[in-house]
Amino acid sequence: MAKQFKRDFVDQDSLDAPDMQALRKMAPPADMPFNITKIGHVVLNVKDVEQSTEFYTQVLGFRVSDTYPESMMPGRMVFLRFNNDHHGVALVGGSERVVDNTEMHHMAFQVETLDEVFKSRDYLEKNNVHIEFSGRRRAGCQVAVEFRDPDGHFLEIYCLLDQVGPDEEACPAENWCPVASLEDALDNAPPGQDMTLLDPTLRR
Repeated sequence: MAKQFKRDFVDQDSLDAPDMQALRKMAPPADMPFNITKIGHVVLNVKDVEQSTEFYTQVLGFRVSDTYPESMMPGRMVFLRFNNDHHGVALVGGSERVVDNTEMHHMAFQVETLDEVFKSRDYLEKNNVHIEFSGRRRAGCQVAVEFRDPDGHFLEIYCLLDQVGPDEEACPAENWCPVASLEDALDNAPPGQDMTLLDPTLRR
């Protein structure tokens, strides 16, 4: 069984250890000839392509752009979009293995407002989706709701991820303010993070 960790725990001593500092100092070469600007898309192997397509369209609001029949992709394939890109997620059916997230820990989807994060929690629960975590994460300080799709892939809906320029330093660990509920995230914000709900009734 995997070891469980508290999501709101910050181990400052270990963060300051030499091995962690060495990792933080790694940087691209000055003469890097290209600049990746975003993750383009993720393709997931799923057991039941109909069930998974229903989840991503009905529960997460994705739209289908295209599909491949069995003759073009064993298991069939569905391309799903959530912005103007043709696809951000694609599903390939016919998987026979149990997902254990050894290849991918989780996949996160951004929304533009804090209210939408709160609304996503309510909507997921209304659709009988178990919430595994809600609150503020540590590094990055995003406010998030975490859950799983029908195949067990670990997913996140978030907003307010810290923005860090190429030559800027990320928010120091002592300012992260990790908490394990959305309401606590409202009450304990890191410096500069606006936690104002446009609709205060979303708070529980």
